Formats: sequence, structure tokens, C-alpha cells
Amino acid sequence: MSDQIVLTGVSARGFHGVLEAEKRDGQQFVVDVHLTLDLSRAGRTDDLAATVNYAQVASTVVARITGPSFDLIERLAEVIADDVLGFPLVDAVEVVVHKPQAPVGHPFTDVEVRLRRNNGPRAVIALGSNVGDRGRTLSLAVDALRTLPGFTVSSVSPIVETDPVGGPEQPPYLNAVVVGRTTLDPAGLLEALHGIEAEHGRTREIHWGPRTLDLDLVQFGTPGSREEVVSDDATLTLPHPRAAERAFVLLPWARAEPEARVRVGPGEVGIRPIGELLDRLDRSGVRPGPEWGHL
Repeated sequence: MSDQIVLTGVSARGFHGVLEAEKRDGQQFVVDVHLTLDLSRAGRTDDLAATVNYAQVASTVVARITGPSFDLIERLAEVIADDVLGFPLVDAVEVVVHKPQAPVGHPFTDVEVRLRRNNGPRAVIALGSNVGDRGRTLSLAVDALRTLPGFTVSSVSPIVETDPVGGPEQPPYLNAVVVGRTTLDPAGLLEALHGIEAEHGRTREIHWGPRTLDLDLVQFGTPGSREEVVSDDATLTLPHPRAAERAFVLLPWARAEPEARVRVGPGEVGIRPIGELLDRLDRSGVRPGPEWGHL
């Protein structure tokens, strides 16, 4: 598909950069966004619902420029791309971030980072650890997900501490949820998650037993969308059969993706907002955990 909407020169003041002065004083950033999508229906019908509201795209870009500071404009471009891919109908996006006031130390006109990302299903991954340095293990697991080819981290929840559910007597867990977008298929993503677990010494001798690291693929694709995968295969059950019943999954997931919808049964009638499910659950065994920056 070659149809595009091109939004150029979206400008705002941000505080992105490695140097202390950049984070303190800020500077102007300019962003160009090229959206690839099918505009044939919009062209035939003159229907706003058949295209993307580029005013909303611009607001999304400005919110990222003016939002939390990143060291690298590469990261700023990545999160903008992921945000834009969340708009309905968008098949791919190219993002260009300009930093015309970058501290280069020589005369120059502009510095830009340009990247292109294709759309892919959203995937939800639940993390848990109750053996060893639990916080550091979760932090390293998130780092591994950030660098996993074919997976882009969109958001990371706060950490919660959880009393064990089921299984033998064991220490409490630290749990978190990562939401991302992937070009991998479910089996490929699950294999990659198992590889990260193995790197941290995960073994599976005891069902629901203590573990150094647990990475569960909870949901693949937005419920009700054409990308959603529902599977009752013993090696890959989607969505996770018990996720909707567990506060230690839903609580951090709701912080990472407040508008999430969760499948709890067949058909559209079985899709529920995550907040509605949380209202029904006992949260007594789940409490705030350490902050990521203090691990």
C-alpha cells in the first residue's frame, strides 16, 4: 500500500539529551511523521472514520516531545512510532526527529534520526521472580525485551510484590507487566521469552514452584481485532487462561495499559475492560514493590 499521510514540522520544546544542560534548559525538537495506510475508502466516501485524524497525531507527537526526558532522540523516535502505530488503519510509519540545536561543537544545519516501523500486534507479557535478586532480574528481563529483535516495548508497569498463589511454600514474588508491539508470531515470541528465562537460570521441575524468572505471554493482539490470536494448544494457550483472575497480573497491566480490554470468554461478549475485571478481584495479596530506579 502506497497511500500516505505526511505531517511535517511538528515542533515543541523538550528536554531530551545526554548532557545535564540539555535536560535542565531544554531545546526545540521538530518531528516529521509519514503514515502509510489505505486511503481508498476515505477517497470514495469522504468519511472521517476511514482515515486518521492528523490533529490527534500531532498532539501525540507533542506530548512525547514535551514528556519525560530521554537520553537519545533514537528513543524519542521509537516511542513516537509506536504511539502512531496504535492509531487504527495505520500499516507503517516513518518518523524523523530533528534536533537543530544539538551540542555538536561545529557549524551544522540539523541532526536527524529517521526510522521506519511496520505495524504489528500488541503483546502483553507478565514478569515474575521470587528467587535471588528479584528486582535486578526483572530489570535485566525488561532490558532483554527492549533489545529483542522483532519486539518494541511500548510501556512497562510499576513493580508489585505478591504473596505466592498455589504451589509449595515459597518466598513472595515481584511482578510486572510489559506491553509491546511485535512482528514475531506467537510461537516465535514465546520461544524468545523462554530463551530469556533460560539465561536467568529458569527451570521447570516443580509446577507453580519458585523461579528465578517467569515470562508469560498473556495476550497476543487486541481482543476482537483481526490480529488477535486465540489458542487452546497445550504449548501455547492464548489468552493466558488464568490472567483475568489474578490481581498480580491485572494490577500492573492496568498501570501499563489503562485502556486494555481482556478476553475472558468466547465472542465479543467475553471481552471486558481491565478496570471492570479488577473491581471483582481480591487484591489483598498484592502490594507496591520497589521502584525501577531503586533496584
